This record gives sequence, structure tokens and C-alpha cells, in this order.
Amino acid sequence: MNRCQTTATEALWDCVLELPGAMCVTAAVCVLYSLSFCLSLPGCLSFNLMFCFPSPSLTVKFVNCGRGGLVRFECSNPFDFRIEADGVVYALRPLTLSTLPTVPLVIIARDKTNQQQWQTQVRLTPPVGQDQQVRPTPPHLKRMKRDWVIPPINVPENSRGEFPQDLVRIRSDNDKNRSLRYSVTGPGADQPPTGIFIIHPISGELSVMKPLDREHISNFHLRAHAVDLNGNQVESPIDIVINVIDMNDNRPEFIHQIWNGSVPEGSKPGTFVMTVTSVDKDDPKTANGMLRYKIGSQNPESPTSNMFTINNKTGDIITVAAGLDREKVPQYTLIIQATDMEGNPMYGLSNTATAVIRVTDINDNPPEFTAEMFFGEVPENRVNVIVANLTVTDKDQPNTLAWKAVYKITGGDPTGRFSVPTDPTTNEGLVTVVKPIDYEISRTYMLTVVAVNEVSLARGIHSPRQSTATVSIRVIDVNESPYFDPNPKLIKLEEGMLAESTLTTFTAQDPDRFMQQSIRYTRLSDPANWLRIDANTGRITTIAVLDRESPYVKDNMYSATFLASDNGVPPASGTGTLQISLLDINDNAPHVYPQETEMCKKPEPNGINITALDGDLNPNAGPFAFELANRPSDVRRNWTITRLSGDYAQLNLKIGFLESGIYEIPIIITDSGNLPMSNTSYLRVKVCQCDHNGDCTDQQHIIAAGLGTGAIIAILLCIIILLILVLLFVVWMKRRDKERQAKQLLIDPEDDVRDNILKYDEEGGGEEDQDYDLSQLQQPDTIEPDTIKPVGIRRMDERPLHPEPQYPIRSAAPHPGDIGDFINEGLKAADNDPTAPPYDSLLVFDYEGSGSTAGSLSSLNSSSSGGDQDYDYLNDWGPRFRKLADMYGGSDD
Repeated sequence: MNRCQTTATEALWDCVLELPGAMCVTAAVCVLYSLSFCLSLPGCLSFNLMFCFPSPSLTVKFVNCGRGGLVRFECSNPFDFRIEADGVVYALRPLTLSTLPTVPLVIIARDKTNQQQWQTQVRLTPPVGQDQQVRPTPPHLKRMKRDWVIPPINVPENSRGEFPQDLVRIRSDNDKNRSLRYSVTGPGADQPPTGIFIIHPISGELSVMKPLDREHISNFHLRAHAVDLNGNQVESPIDIVINVIDMNDNRPEFIHQIWNGSVPEGSKPGTFVMTVTSVDKDDPKTANGMLRYKIGSQNPESPTSNMFTINNKTGDIITVAAGLDREKVPQYTLIIQATDMEGNPMYGLSNTATAVIRVTDINDNPPEFTAEMFFGEVPENRVNVIVANLTVTDKDQPNTLAWKAVYKITGGDPTGRFSVPTDPTTNEGLVTVVKPIDYEISRTYMLTVVAVNEVSLARGIHSPRQSTATVSIRVIDVNESPYFDPNPKLIKLEEGMLAESTLTTFTAQDPDRFMQQSIRYTRLSDPANWLRIDANTGRITTIAVLDRESPYVKDNMYSATFLASDNGVPPASGTGTLQISLLDINDNAPHVYPQETEMCKKPEPNGINITALDGDLNPNAGPFAFELANRPSDVRRNWTITRLSGDYAQLNLKIGFLESGIYEIPIIITDSGNLPMSNTSYLRVKVCQCDHNGDCTDQQHIIAAGLGTGAIIAILLCIIILLILVLLFVVWMKRRDKERQAKQLLIDPEDDVRDNILKYDEEGGGEEDQDYDLSQLQQPDTIEPDTIKPVGIRRMDERPLHPEPQYPIRSAAPHPGDIGDFINEGLKAADNDPTAPPYDSLLVFDYEGSGSTAGSLSSLNSSSSGGDQDYDYLNDWGPRFRKLADMYGGSDD
């Protein structure tokens, strides 16, 4: 215990140290060092740490922030300091200011419950201006009395006595000499919950102000203080422990109101089922919190009322009787009672909960067929069809492994033509055909089927007779397709067999032996159209020569397909394939390959390698014999042939030079057949001028020289047609040019200062009096009367909007010859036209030439200023022109 006394103006403390295990008292001088730090604990505040420098030891009071014994403290310098569980730091050796550690002291607080820890650093520094030389004072000895000790106080909870209720009186020996004042601190006094305990300041009587609740606070730790009238502490604070005595004021409470458990049916006695648990807030170390369990009731009470028992201390429920059957009782409901006071029914408090025990299923009921015999029927040759549905009953829990049935065929199906899968929804057995059934072999089947579960039956349970059933299946006869046997059928023949030759008989069999039916045959596939089959007998004959070299023959094999149909209801048919292996005969003559080749005029070397090809096979093919034909005579004179091997030969040039061109060399090739066949093949040799690399340089000339007669005729015809087209085009152009010249306008563009009239494609209908050929106006002396052809003219009657420009005076009037007659006729027609306007009109022709000696009729001067042009001759042209003469004439009027 450390007690230090000081005043507000003194820096030195008079410390009295009471060392553990020592009766001596040592006086020392204490120096106050200011220190503020806080552990990261709830409710912790900054505080001052006081170090006392005694000789030989030092104690330091450490504030633990109210965590009590839940926090364990550790020190970073265990060589100089030790920290106890109550937060007091002890110096392990004498310390002075010079020997204080310069490294901060680290203090760690660790929560024992969750191992959470906090730490802080403590740096020891004297206050500013504090004397660093601390000298101890002379020893001052004082003896202390140790009789101010209060034993723990026991207070029963829920007290009904009068309050305040006195608990204990605290008195110091020092109150004989002077007046003292007593106070109490701690939780329940001046700390929450406040107002529970008070102390009389003069008498020191400690009292409780209200009933206590042990379940809320089981004990209180208070500290009593005694001071004089000046507030000086005269006694060290004394600890007061107040224990709250438990009373049986709480009933047991079950953790769950409804407990769910399960036990397999057929379980033996002593099988564990479940555990129920109840808690009591009273002190478990007393009878108030000691619980006992028992089963209050069982529902239903079948097969006995005591099917279960419970351990009265642990709450374990076990079976005590046999006979659990889920099919009879699927669930039990137990009322469990918990009583404190060790189960004393008179003084203990009780509570109840419900335990629901479900009896789980085991496979103690095998599946049983609903009938001993099942029937079904199936058409023959049908597969994957359901013949019959087998129904069973199972008392086990539906949709479990103990309920699902598995069906097995144990007899009546030696060839494995049936299977019995299980319908997952209805649990029925579906008798299914998995292999075709032949009515002609077996008409009925009697199957033996056994039903079991997916899991084995429980021990001691055997399958009854009802788990086996018989299935009778009747096979229905249907019209089956005829079939060829063998299929395909292979025959070997020599090629070259003539038409109408019988090859073989290809017949089919009808599997329906119990039906009287006839079969007819037809040809289904005959690529080369060589065969014919008799519809009734199936006899196959040829209708053409069989040729092994035909493109329809693959690997010497020719295939044809035939169809056999019966007359059943409905008709059925089957196909068969006839394969003919054709043996080779010498029916193909050999020929040269390649058929064309090239060589230079001066060949170096001059040999050409050739090959003989034969469509036949050995021995009807090579080796071959090669020779040159006798005609033409220059062949043997210029060429020679040498056999290199059985299939190859070399053609050589005897002379050293040949002109460019194409030469056809006849070569006679003979095969090695039993009856040899010869053939004259023509080798086309293109002789050309070659460069230094041996490549032809006059290829086009050679190609032209090598054209056949038909190609030359075709080329000549094309040339003739092209010349005819060119000639027709020239004639058409000349005629068009002639027409163009005949349609020139009367005015000369060089004399006309106005814009030229443009040519358009269409010429509308004009005045009837203007239908004449323009060429008469251009060259009237050269036109014959019988060559005049009317040309369509369209006149656009339009009044001039602006004065027309003046044009140069014509040197002379038009020739009054034929042109005059023509014009006069036109004028007369125009004068008789009532719709003609009285003014000059613009005439549009289909062609406007480069000029006319007659001049333009529209070149009348419309200027109001007049001119030197004489228009009096217009009076001779008729009434219409007289109007123009009056307008533009020389008369002053």
C-alpha cells in the first residue's frame, strides 16, 4: 500500500512505503513527474503517474480504467519494472534521475476474453524547473494500525425490509482526537448505478437504499474514506465487498419452446433421440439454479405410453421400448418439464417445452404387386413400345429409396427382348420391347417379374409372394417385307456378254409363312441400263452389252438394285443389290499417248518418248509392239521408232532438219492379248523454230498452220460476214450524207448574222403550202422535176418580239424558173388558208444546211428606220406578200 502526502505548494512528498512481507517502514523523498497517457479502453481517462525514489525499492500506482481483473498488464522493461494484475508497477532496483531509462516504457493491456490488446508508451521526464538533484530526507518512522478492515458483507436479494437498511458501521481510531468525515465511493455509491448505498458522514453507518437483484449485480466493490475537517485523509481507503445472496426468484427457461428430433423406426431401446436444454438465471451453485427434467406426457400413447425417457440432469431423450413403426405412428409429441430446487415439486419453480419426435422410415415394407397376372400384346418387329404397366404398392414413405421399386425379369425371356424400367412418377413397371419379335418364331411370351426396392430390406424382413408377378404377352402378326438372300448377291461374268443373255435369278423370300402372298419384282436402280428382271420369276437378263470399261463400273464391279413387293395389306417391299464382277476380255485396241508433242527444226536430241495405253487389263494389254505405217511414204523416210520397254517407245528423226509445221505420224500399236488387237494412232508433232533454251518462238505460226479445214472455213466465213457489215455501213453513211446535203437550209451561215437555227430530231406538222424539198432552193438548176419529194415542215407562227437585224441586200431576185412555179403554188395554198397569220413566220426544217443561193425568206428587214433593200418585187408573190411589201416597201406612205 502506498500513501503519499503533499500540499499544493510543495514539490516534495512525504511517502510512507509499506513493503510486502516487511514490518519496517522506510521514509523517502518523492518527485512528481507529470505523465498523461491512456490505454484504448472504454471509459479510460488521462491520469498522472507518480514515481517515488526510495531506497531500496519503488512502487508506482497504475490506474487500470475500471477493467478489473479482465485485463492483464505487461511491461516492456521487465529488468527494471514489474507490473502486477492490480496495475501497480514495482521498481526492481534503486533508480535515480540519472539512471532513468531513456527509452520509453511500453505498457501493454491484453483482454483475457477475446485476446484483444492495447499499448501505450510512457516517457519519464521531470517537470520544467524541477531540481534534478533529489536528496532523501532523514528517516521519519511512524507505526500504523491495521485494525481498520471490513469483512465481506452478505445482503440477500429482493429484501422486503424497511429502507434504508443498515449494513455495517465504519469507524477510525483517529476520531477520538478529532472530528472525521466518512464517505464511500464505487459502483452503487457515487458511480452507476448510483444511490444504492449511502454512508452517514459522521457515524460512518453504511446502508442500502433499495432491494438488490443478484441476477443484475452479484456483488459490489466499494471503498470507504476518512478525512478530517480540512479534507485531509487520516486513513487509507478501505475496500468493502458486498455480496448479494441469491434467492429462488427465476423459473427455468427452455432455449427453444419446440424441440424437433427424429429416430428411425424399429430402433432398439436405449437409442439416443435428442437433447433438450433449459437455463435458470439463479445461482447454479445453489439449489435455486439446479434443474431436473422429466417427461410430462406422450402423444400418442402407442404402442405404449412410455416409449421414451429423459435424463433428469442432462435432458437427453432416449427410447425405452421397442415397437417404433412409422407406418403406424409417424410422429410423437412429448411435454418436457424442467424444475429448479433440484426438482423439488413443492419448493421448485417449473416450466415446460414441447419435443416433437419424427419416426424416420426404413425399408421394412417390400413392394407388392396389385395383381398376380398382367397381360399385354405387341405387333411383331416393333421396338421401344410399352407392352404392359405393372403396378405395385409400398407402405414405406413415398419418393424415398425404400419406396422406389426396381423391376427384374427372372424368367420367360432368354433372348433379352424385354426390359422393365420404372416410371419415376407412378413407380410403375413399364414392360418394354427392346429387340424385334418374330411372330413366326414365337406367338406368346410368359415373363416372370420381381419387384424390389432401390435399397435392401431391413434385417429380418423377407420379400413376400406378392413381390413376384407373371406377365403374359401376345405377339400380333403383321405383313413383313420380303427380303433377298443373299443380299447383296455377287456373280462373276466376262464383259462383252450380248443382249438378251440370262445372268441369274434374283428372288426374295416372304417371312410371312402364315399368309398366302405373291411377290413381284421391279428394277430399282440400273445406272447403265444393262439389265431387265422378270416380274414374276426374278430372272435377270441383259438388254445391252456389258462393258467393263464403262464409267458406271467401279473396280470391275457393277451394282444394280431391285425391288420385291408383296400383295399384303398394306403392301410391303424389300430391296436387294446385285453385284456383277466383270472379267476383262481383249476388246480395246491400244493407242499412243501423248497424242501431241513439240520439237525444234533442228532437234537436239531428236527423240520423242511415247507411251501405249490400253483400256484392257493384263494380259490383254502390254507388252506392246510399235511400228511406223507404210503410208505416207515420207514417214518411214524421215522417222524411225524404237521400243524401249513393254509400254514405251521412242520416235526419232532420221534427217537433221524439218520445216516448221504440224506433222501427223501414224504409229501401229499391237497389244499382247490372246487375240491381239492393233490400232493405228496418229502422233501430232509440232515442229517450230526454237530459241537457245529449246522453246518454240513461232508458236502462233505453228498453231495457224495446224488448223483443220473446218476451222479455216469458219474463219473465212467470219471474215466475209465482217466485210459485208463494213460495206453496208459505208453505203448507209453515204446515203445519210446525201440526205444531209439535200436538206440544207436556204440561208448561208456566212451571210446570216443571226443565230443559226439548230437541228432537232422531231419536225412537227407545218403549213401544207410549205411542203417542198429544200434542195430545190439551194440548187434549182440541178434538180429534176421528178426528183422532188415532199419533206415534212413544221411552221411556227410567232410574232417577232424585237426588231430583227438588217441583212445585206441580195444581188438579184431568185430565178423565176421552176422554183418560181413551185413557190407560187405554195403561196396560193397559203393565201387560201384562213388560219394563216398576216405576218412573217419562222419556218423550221428538219435540216439546216450551210447556205443557199436563194437566200432566206426570213431575212426581211423589220427595222423601222428603213433601208436600201427593195421589197417591191414581193407584190408579184401574192396577197400575203403584198402586206410585207407595203410594210417594208420603198413607198414613203
